[in-house]
Amino acid sequence: MRVTVVLFTADLRLRDNPVLGAALRAAEHVVPLFVIDSGIARAGFVTPARAAFLADCLADLDEGLRARGGRLVVRAGDVVRETCRVAAETGATEVHLASGASGYAQRREERLRSALTADGRALRVHDAVTTAVAPGVLVPSSGNSGKDHYAVFTPYHRRWSAERLRPVSPAPRRVELPRVRSLPLPGPGDLARGPAPAGLPKGGESEGRRRLAAWLRSGLAGYATAHDDLAADATSRLSPYLRFGCLSPVEVISRARRATQAGAGAEAFVRQLAWRDFHHQVLAAVPEAAHRDYRTRHDRWRTDPDELAAWRAGMTGYPVVDAAMRQLAHEGWMHNRARMLVASFLTKTLYHDWREGAGHFEGLLVDADVADNRLNWQWVAGTGNDTRPHRVLNPLVQARRFDPRGEYVRRWVPELAALPGAAVHTPWRLDGPARAALRYPAPVVDLTEGLARFRRARGLD
Repeated sequence: MRVTVVLFTADLRLRDNPVLGAALRAAEHVVPLFVIDSGIARAGFVTPARAAFLADCLADLDEGLRARGGRLVVRAGDVVRETCRVAAETGATEVHLASGASGYAQRREERLRSALTADGRALRVHDAVTTAVAPGVLVPSSGNSGKDHYAVFTPYHRRWSAERLRPVSPAPRRVELPRVRSLPLPGPGDLARGPAPAGLPKGGESEGRRRLAAWLRSGLAGYATAHDDLAADATSRLSPYLRFGCLSPVEVISRARRATQAGAGAEAFVRQLAWRDFHHQVLAAVPEAAHRDYRTRHDRWRTDPDELAAWRAGMTGYPVVDAAMRQLAHEGWMHNRARMLVASFLTKTLYHDWREGAGHFEGLLVDADVADNRLNWQWVAGTGNDTRPHRVLNPLVQARRFDPRGEYVRRWVPELAALPGAAVHTPWRLDGPARAALRYPAPVVDLTEGLARFRRARGLD
């Protein structure tokens, strides 16, 4: 009987998985394979938060496969070597894989194709599995010939919105597995050392689908008006499930668009998913943007270890910034508005290199994805795709607008919990004894001075 291998990467689901579906159509026996990739571990991208979430994802995927007659096959080591080894052991003629946008994913695909071809086997790569619209599908018109990607979101979004998405496919009924050796399913400690954040959500397709259903039922309709409200916590929190492929972005978009009662909420939510695809198509075209400025501003970034440590610890003296950084440490997640705010504070108010911030986020965020994390940091830093690269988000203005009663700050900065209303955002204005009793630091920088320094550095004055 014909055998194929499905190499799972960031598509850890059974429903609407074109990679798995194609493999099942091509052969009677399918090997669902996950390789604990030593290359990713060496790059330092396996962190306690993502390891714990990934372990949940793999356990849930295995449970779903077993309910259909199969199981998840686990190997560890170099992903190309282990995949080829499994293909040889089972006599598989093909390996199926979802495409990826990062330089690492592109190199993995090239290496795997070369190794399989040399062994007389084929690699089948499937697009639009981890994004709704695959990178490279939408390119600027002939009037912009020579462009292989959209550099500005608005025209990309217009094209993206008009694109017809593929139909959503159901989960398979049966998965027939040949005899093949497997390692035990890994636990979090097998993947990374250290404790996961205390508030980390449970991973896996089952949990992702439960959360999606709840979001469509009770959260989506109010998204347009409430998504920037820091205290309301009115976002979907589906990003980890999209990052690991527990949810299909095509299905999420399709279901949101069908929720006609959601109106503007659905439109605003789907726009955020377009942002995700936008950054993936940028990175696929310019992989070096993960490490280098997409558009250089010739910045001469400052180096101040004490400032950086204060920002990381949530001790900058600006309560809304500190609340967001403490939420990140506790949950492995941060509200999107808060992400922009703390990124602007680091790169423009303190004038530190965006790579310092992106690296810190990648150490803690469960949803950290190279395309979304790195290019969003560049967007805020003004070295990426923002058409207003020198904008600065004033943390006090942001706090008054998006946490007007101070509820978000009081939730995450308990030493300020007794301060009433909006006064919680400016504790330095208290008199001496009351200020000292808070045991909360003074601001690391005066906002006016920070803005002036940034403008001088960018040659704006």
